[in-house]
Amino acid sequence: MSEKRTSLFENGLIWFGAGVSIAEILTGTYLASLGMKKGLAAILLGHLIGCVLLFLAGVIGGKVRKSAMETVKISFGQKGSLLFALLNVIQLVGWTAIMIYDGALAANQAVGVGNWVWCLVIGGLIILWLVIGITNLGKLNTVAMAALFILTLILCKVIFFGDYHAASVAADGLTFGAAVELAVAMPLSWLPLISDYTREAKEPVKATAVSAVVYGVISCWMYLIGMGAAIYTGESDIAQIMVKAGLGIVGLLIIIFSTVTTTFLDAYSAGISSETLSHKLNGKYIAIGVTIVGALAAIVYPMDNITDFLYLIGSVFAPMIAIQIGDFFLLKEDHSEKEIQISNMILWVIGFVLYRMLMKVDLPVGNTLPDMVITMVLCLIWGKVAGKKNK
Repeated sequence: MSEKRTSLFENGLIWFGAGVSIAEILTGTYLASLGMKKGLAAILLGHLIGCVLLFLAGVIGGKVRKSAMETVKISFGQKGSLLFALLNVIQLVGWTAIMIYDGALAANQAVGVGNWVWCLVIGGLIILWLVIGITNLGKLNTVAMAALFILTLILCKVIFFGDYHAASVAADGLTFGAAVELAVAMPLSWLPLISDYTREAKEPVKATAVSAVVYGVISCWMYLIGMGAAIYTGESDIAQIMVKAGLGIVGLLIIIFSTVTTTFLDAYSAGISSETLSHKLNGKYIAIGVTIVGALAAIVYPMDNITDFLYLIGSVFAPMIAIQIGDFFLLKEDHSEKEIQISNMILWVIGFVLYRMLMKVDLPVGNTLPDMVITMVLCLIWGKVAGKKNK
């Protein structure tokens, strides 16, 4: 019996759902102080950088038919990959909590029954998505995405064609380079996940291209909605905009389903990554457990500013994927049979430290791209030197 594979359309739907997110809208509001032209330029440049990297990461997993954390073994070895699998599970638990927190906060402002109630409702729906499974979502995902598409069009009409005029937004010291980095950060946060989905595709390379393009376009759209909301309405709280516009139940549906379809991917991939840590673990059960932990954390802890979290993700995973790209596409190296590839681990530490240092420098292209280029060049130089020594 042949294994069921996802189509290009299904992969597109998955990443449409990933892009439609309250967290992305809220991040877009941070760019409002740059103004519409500069802010839009930062959004487009950041997503171009991030989505090219997202595509390359997805191609690796798609070609070898392995999960994202399984592909890490190619560059870092069996035990070396465990560090990144563990860090990935931790960041995905964090993302699950943040997404549920943001969704519940916004939903409660639309219909005030208590944040904790909405945390439980959203958590329950995510668990339902997990039980149905990625290859069986089919029609349900199609209906959910079609509804979200219509609802986000309504939201755009309210913001950009309502009775609003551009408001003066206080300058918050955000530079163009920092804005680019915030735009890079979202696609970058999906790098350790994308192969979990492209490995299931009938046509993995085409599916990766569709995934990266769909996600990039929709994510830019969400950032633009957030930035436009802050500029034209003077309001950075998207739930308040929906309430003021009288969207009511429509706004509530946008909030809940966008949160569920995005957070499902975080929880699902946390389960897949956990299987890399130990084959005794059941990914689906771990994913459900991550959702429960995330919902409880969202009830207990405030999570209003995620910029530091985004930068931490960048500093961990940007140099990791730079080394993977260098090994897989350029050096054609495979270290998956080794216990640990020490040289690449050292290069990753250098890349991590470099990223943190570059955060103090204002570069027009942000700090992810320079960090990855330098890390990749170091990887190539070391690969060539090591190759000559082994001859």
